[in-house]
Amino acid sequence: MSQKILIIEDEPDIRKTLEYNISREGYKVVSVSSLSEGKEQINSSDFSLILLDLMLPDGSGLDLCREIKSDKDKSSTPIIILTAKDDEVDKVVGFELGADDYVTKPFSIRELILRIKAILKRGESKKETLEVQRQFGELTMDIDSHEVFVNSEQIILTALEFRLLRQLVDRRGRVQSREQLLSDVWGYSAEVTTRTVDTHIKRLREKLGTMGKYVQTIRGVGYKFSRTP
Repeated sequence: MSQKILIIEDEPDIRKTLEYNISREGYKVVSVSSLSEGKEQINSSDFSLILLDLMLPDGSGLDLCREIKSDKDKSSTPIIILTAKDDEVDKVVGFELGADDYVTKPFSIRELILRIKAILKRGESKKETLEVQRQFGELTMDIDSHEVFVNSEQIILTALEFRLLRQLVDRRGRVQSREQLLSDVWGYSAEVTTRTVDTHIKRLREKLGTMGKYVQTIRGVGYKFSRTP
């Protein structure tokens, strides 16, 4: 297995435990203890996934998450945030910045590895797809390049926003519950409040501008994308 995982974690015991157990699964592992070291690794090499601690000695992992997701060449790299904080605000901010998952310490190593595999498998499935575009009225989605256009103007979405939009468009006309969206978009039954879905939907509508009206709220049930423009 050629997939390479970067661990950015300042606690030596946790870092060594992660290194050992993830390496046993056949992944190549690189680990560092600070933001600055993490940035050096990210700038010099490509990674299949990044495990990112929030509380680091030289800054917040959220800042690095924001930096990675705003970089066109690195934005598709999956990020799992690791933190001792169990704060709803941090979770929402992390997901809004494009993080793919959020794990609160102490966590089960086995569960973390299952989540890593789910995210990496999702990435492989995306590469295998033969479909390139989704077209809906003035909305165009380029699946291969992860680009979205409204009236020929590019709309910048995070990786999670893109997956959420694709999920809604692919199932247009069908109502999906918040729980179903969490499961399908994140790849498993995520322990995230359904308010996180509402936050993402709100931001997605705002970014889509004139096309945002087609993301409809079905009170007491969930959301759906209109069947026809």
